Amino acid sequence: MRKANAAVRVSKYFNLDRDQSTLDFVDVPIGKDVKVFLDPSRLRTMDSQWAAECNSLLQHFFETLLSHLKEGDDAAGLSMLEHLTEKNEFHLGLSKGLSDGRAFGPAYAKKVWLALKNSKARHSGLLQDIEDTCLFVEGIGPDRISDAVCNIIRGPLIKYTQDMCNYYGIKLTPDVDSGPIWDPNLDVWHDELVPLPTTPYGKILFVPKVTVRHRMAYDYSDYFRHHLLPAMQASEKLTNSALVILLKNGNVRVTKKDLREKYGVDKLAVVTQTIRHPGVLDAYRSEKQRTSRPISNQTLTEVEDLPSPDYKSLLQSVLALPVGNDSSGAYENAVEKLLSALFYPSLSFPEKQHKIHDGRKRIDIKYANVATTGFFHWAHQHYPCAHIFVECKNYGNEIGNPELDQLAGRFSPSRGQVGLLVCRSVRNQEKLTRSCVDTAKDNRGYILSITDDDLRILVQEYLQSSGEHIFRILRQKFEKLVM
Repeated sequence: MRKANAAVRVSKYFNLDRDQSTLDFVDVPIGKDVKVFLDPSRLRTMDSQWAAECNSLLQHFFETLLSHLKEGDDAAGLSMLEHLTEKNEFHLGLSKGLSDGRAFGPAYAKKVWLALKNSKARHSGLLQDIEDTCLFVEGIGPDRISDAVCNIIRGPLIKYTQDMCNYYGIKLTPDVDSGPIWDPNLDVWHDELVPLPTTPYGKILFVPKVTVRHRMAYDYSDYFRHHLLPAMQASEKLTNSALVILLKNGNVRVTKKDLREKYGVDKLAVVTQTIRHPGVLDAYRSEKQRTSRPISNQTLTEVEDLPSPDYKSLLQSVLALPVGNDSSGAYENAVEKLLSALFYPSLSFPEKQHKIHDGRKRIDIKYANVATTGFFHWAHQHYPCAHIFVECKNYGNEIGNPELDQLAGRFSPSRGQVGLLVCRSVRNQEKLTRSCVDTAKDNRGYILSITDDDLRILVQEYLQSSGEHIFRILRQKFEKLVM
């Protein structure tokens, strides 16, 4: 088979007619890497079933590894680490040429195992999550953490990849070697033959872009310089140590340079000082959990050196379509592209024609609500909306009770009770709003009608707010339902 251009991205290689802004996964080059990392702190902030499965795997894996450390079971610990070998199917990281995963592997696993065994952090209880190792264990940096996490959650990533292939129409090759999958029930790695997308460079596993960051949240240098050193300065002042300098104005100071020279700057010093100042690590973890944000579409395109997302063009693709059943499929696709770009990262993991009630009913589009800010986060805090449902109506008839009943019939407390009814126009908005209010009062869910004019406002709001997901028009429509 003739080698393809390694710089060709998934979207172009599989002829998806999409760019990064309208795709749910990172649109990687098929033979090279994108300089982003799968950050476990992102997974912990996501409120979704998929993220919960990933978090459970990560926690179980790391707790099992620490258990082997405590018991001195070198063979079991090394076996766990040796299988964290990336075979270039994720295409995330720092490789400059062809993808070259920097996970552990057999040779490096021995170094890491010895570093873990010899680290004071092992005995101190500082190691709670896998990303803690990049703060306290020599030789482990963000790229290795990212690759290790990808391997540990390989099972969920395989399922995600298959779902995305079905969603976007990407051909799956049958009976592809899965690579090592962690089994939390048996505490072993195993391989399977599974359907996956393939290229001349091998299989590809897609990674949700909502899970990646340009820089990992946990960073040794950041932790040491901006969190630990200030605590050490305060401690030196409190004890009036020899490092305290008396200034002419009567104030005292302790320089970070003097602290580095006295205590060192390597990870052993970080461990020692963290043990002396345990509150610093707790505060650091809390801050990272609170401030962890997914990478934006704009930042991701900048990292990948791609054109900026063109929301106006996506909007125009919707508005240019003729009204009528003949264009209903094209209309649904155009609406989905616009909403996927506009509502990312609040809404992710899209499904089209999602089946419910044993296939008797279908939903045009379903998104997982993983918002941490903005309108969808507010809605998730106050109403059942683990998922947001979207129904698209491209016909010219007036929207009425049958359409509202159709969408309301998709709701449930577990799936969610918030949906968008997207249509071209409404002749009697007041009447439709009253019907939506009645639906809400009858505890049948909360339906927001979105017309072409509303889509224009949504895009305008988004661009004027520099990508913030406030969406005032949605909040206003929702408040009319519950007043």
